[in-house]
Amino acid sequence: MHAIDNIDVQIINLLQENARVKRNTIAEKVGLTIPAVSERLKKLEERGLIKQYAAILDSKTAGYDVLAFIFVFMESSKYYESFAKKAEGEDEILECHSITGEGSHLLKVVTHNTSSLEKILSKIQAWPGVTGTKTNVVLTTLKEIQTVKMRLPES
Repeated sequence: MHAIDNIDVQIINLLQENARVKRNTIAEKVGLTIPAVSERLKKLEERGLIKQYAAILDSKTAGYDVLAFIFVFMESSKYYESFAKKAEGEDEILECHSITGEGSHLLKVVTHNTSSLEKILSKIQAWPGVTGTKTNVVLTTLKEIQTVKMRLPES
């Protein structure tokens, strides 16, 4: 397995800027041949560093006007696995994190309106082991990025 190097970092950052960038463009920008870029991409995918290529939608334009963060309180950790499966099955739940501090899980939810938010909250509160929720509704998003700007660690 090859270690990540500066060329891999450049390739990853180019793809995060535009996942539709053509391999010949990547090759030109990083100074490699197209087959060499293809091989590096294959290795990055196999290692799991590149998980997927996706189109990122503007949720408001798509009709999802409410973004909320829901802190979930659980009775016990014995429910974590079933909770994770239920969260995975809900399209409106974009992210599910096991956390420290207040609550045991934090959910990022996008939904059409406050009525549909109330429905998803009722559903979550009925899941086995859930003892309560605390919801914060987002008024304005000032910064939201989907990328991690890659850099090699300084030695």
